[in-house]
Amino acid sequence: MATESETDSNGESIDITNAFGDIAESYRQMQIPVSRYVTWIVLPGVGFFVLTVVAGIVLDFPLVVRLPMPALGLLLAVAALIYPKIRLDQRRKRMNEVFHLYVTHMTVLSTTNIDRVEVFRRIARMDDYGPLSEETRRIVQLVDTWNQSLDDACRRRAKKVPSDAVSDFFDRLSYTINAGEDLSSYLVSEQSTIIQNYTTIYEGQLGNLEVMKDLYLSMILSVTFALVFATVLPVISGTDPTMTVSAVVIMYTFIQLGFLYAIYTVSPTDPIWYFPPEQTTPTERRLQYAVAAGVGLSALTIVGVSVVMFGFTGIDPETIPLPIYAAVPTTPLLIPGLVARSVEADIKGRDEEFVSFIRALGASETAQQTTTTAVLSTLRRKDFGALTKNIDELYTRLKMRLSPEAAWRFFTADAQSYLIQKFSEMYLIGRQMGGDPKHLGELISENMNEVMQLRERRDQSTMTLIGVIYGITAAATFAFFIGLGIVEQLSAMTLGMNTPAGFDFNSLINTEVYNIALIEFLLTLTVLVNAMISSLIVRVVDGGHKVNSFMHFVLLTWLGAIIGSMTMELVGSLLGI
Repeated sequence: MATESETDSNGESIDITNAFGDIAESYRQMQIPVSRYVTWIVLPGVGFFVLTVVAGIVLDFPLVVRLPMPALGLLLAVAALIYPKIRLDQRRKRMNEVFHLYVTHMTVLSTTNIDRVEVFRRIARMDDYGPLSEETRRIVQLVDTWNQSLDDACRRRAKKVPSDAVSDFFDRLSYTINAGEDLSSYLVSEQSTIIQNYTTIYEGQLGNLEVMKDLYLSMILSVTFALVFATVLPVISGTDPTMTVSAVVIMYTFIQLGFLYAIYTVSPTDPIWYFPPEQTTPTERRLQYAVAAGVGLSALTIVGVSVVMFGFTGIDPETIPLPIYAAVPTTPLLIPGLVARSVEADIKGRDEEFVSFIRALGASETAQQTTTTAVLSTLRRKDFGALTKNIDELYTRLKMRLSPEAAWRFFTADAQSYLIQKFSEMYLIGRQMGGDPKHLGELISENMNEVMQLRERRDQSTMTLIGVIYGITAAATFAFFIGLGIVEQLSAMTLGMNTPAGFDFNSLINTEVYNIALIEFLLTLTVLVNAMISSLIVRVVDGGHKVNSFMHFVLLTWLGAIIGSMTMELVGSLLGI
């Protein structure tokens, strides 16, 4: 038993040591001096924390207002301390997410007729792979500037990169190059290992999303109960309900923002859309017009709702609940939301067909020993679903003697797909440098097929999360407004009973402290904030376009508005006196 205890204790101390070691390493890898960061960031953060503690003790505010002050100061101080570690973790995450594309691109280049150092130079000139491109540039600098051999340069950088997978890859690559093995053979053999590693990381992130979903559900339920108590308990205690409700609403907002950031951190970064930097595509213009129409109509609707709300029409403003007033102006935002959803569905359809297309293109070019244009003259007659039109336009541009780079650039711009853009660029470069078309097509299709399977699992996780968000929104809104409805009925209640002389009924029920209209406004604002943050959470998880979140924002707002209004009516009909 003593041995087990010592083992556990040593294990905990090792974990703590590793944690501090990771933080210290993140400070060493910062691009600014540690002393400057501590002086200008850490010390002010700690000072602000001390100031909030003093303010929480000295200021004459209610306890529910003073308690969050030190918590906010502590949050900022801790954030300042661990920010370098967060940046390092983000760098590691970004490396892991694009690592499979990076290795695939390197493999495609290695199968062509260029030197192995030139493979690194070409990738170093690209910014698409973020931190991996930076690491490749450092390797090239060690080779070109410091006259290091390629294997020594890879070995040096393997000790510096934060990602274990990338470090192992560079380390194995250095030994392979030093042993004289062909770079192409090594990278081709590594493909299955890299994809398996990427799959493991991706599935692990999806598993983390499931954990975050459960935590989100439990935390929102807890804060919902807190908000109900903050609404109802002042009836007995006599405290200012506006202050307590405002404090809980702020806490509710911060918790949701925290979960939004946490989900953003653990979610796989696998973008669906591609936006060419040098041109505006018809799809982009279509989205811009839809957003302009939605926002413009929302502004007009706000004016119309305000006219009704302030009694400038023949409609009695009291007949329309406040949540409905808030929900109506959001409705036009469905226009850009539905447009983005439709375009995104087409992009996903093109992604699915591209796997078959690129494999068929590579196999046909090898079998017929001819050009891409000649092969496309036959392939464009086949049905590739949503991609058929793009293939036909690619053939037309090549037939018009447009350069292959320009033709494929228009092809990827029209497809609007991130994966199609990356893999099309790889195929084009491989073909131009003398790579085998069949080998390129098979290599690209296998990688993309694996990514598509992972995306299907991500879509399933997204649908589950959407169900949880809509369910918890309905339940939380019902709880919010049922408490408000009870308080409203108690406030409107008249004493139709004989009470003994000197008996003060308000000493039992303190309804005079309530400003029902203000509390209803705060709860309606909570519904809007919940809809906005929840829609952003959905967008982060599904990896789609930002405009796609508009649809969920409108639907969640209307769900909350309808349930809130119906709950108030229900309580009024049951308890009305």
